[in-house]
Amino acid sequence: MASKDKNIDINGNQGRIRQENEKRILEAAERVFADNGFRGATTAAIAEAAGLPKANIHYYFGTKEKLYRTVINDIVELWLSSFREITAEDDPASTLADYIRAKMELSKNRPEASRVFANELIRGAPRINEYLSGDLKAWVGRKANILDTWIEQGKMAPIDSTKLIFHIWAMTQTWADFEVQWSALLGNAEGLTDADFEDATNSIIVTVLRTCGLMPIPSRKTSTELPLSI
Repeated sequence: MASKDKNIDINGNQGRIRQENEKRILEAAERVFADNGFRGATTAAIAEAAGLPKANIHYYFGTKEKLYRTVINDIVELWLSSFREITAEDDPASTLADYIRAKMELSKNRPEASRVFANELIRGAPRINEYLSGDLKAWVGRKANILDTWIEQGKMAPIDSTKLIFHIWAMTQTWADFEVQWSALLGNAEGLTDADFEDATNSIIVTVLRTCGLMPIPSRKTSTELPLSI
């Protein structure tokens, strides 16, 4: 019995160590891929950023290609989770406002994630093109159908719902992808502040809701109140 308990404890510790190491590697890979792109990034640089031996990268993820795809998958899953559970019965104004807030929180807290994705697209998306034209296209179609239902029900002004989703992505992700530009133009040499992100968030919400004929604007929420799932 004692031997069995000992085995369980060893396996449990090994599982925790694996999870911790994989998390460290993924976080480091996100930073390195954001700075260097897929071609410029090396497993040695990722290992150094993670504070782990290079052999651990190959042990947990096999190749740089597989690690990169895991990073991309995690990024997309994170983005889509904030708009996953919406239904035609939800309120359009609060749903769109909450989605914008959640996306802006991600741009503020995980800017490297957005840059990894942007770098991949700029290079023609050679590693995720099938995903873009398959799963992601289907996801956008499902969300656009809900927006179209709101329009048919008279809850929203007529608008191209698919392009509305694109516009929300563009308006929110630019604050991560081009942070250095906005920092310079706003006169913030040390980078964007929480107040900058709050002002930008409210500006995007106003723009989107007015475009959709959805006023008044929902009350502002703090980051701790932001839902990651609607």
